[in-house]
Amino acid sequence: MFDIIRNILLAGLGAQEKIKESINELVKRGELSESQGARIIKEWAQLADRSASQLKDDIADVVTKTLEKMNIPTKEEFENLKKKIESLSARIEALEKAQKDITQE
Repeated sequence: MFDIIRNILLAGLGAQEKIKESINELVKRGELSESQGARIIKEWAQLADRSASQLKDDIADVVTKTLEKMNIPTKEEFENLKKKIESLSARIEALEKAQKDITQE
């Protein structure tokens, strides 16, 4: 999964670089002013950032839903279980100590 995401992002970076090169070429040929080229690149970069953020959110949603379907506990659920086990272990130790004290009397 990581490799797929990495390849998608790398492809996006390659596309971004290609667009910058194309815009710069249009500026060199005089078909766009420098300010127009800079504005287009800036707008495209903002759009790409929003798209990357949305992609990240979408991937997080897919992973979360997949883990839920696989019935894998979340970190929070795991921590809650850990706390319960620690609490129960402390209670068992206290009961064992109390039982030991009673039998020694």
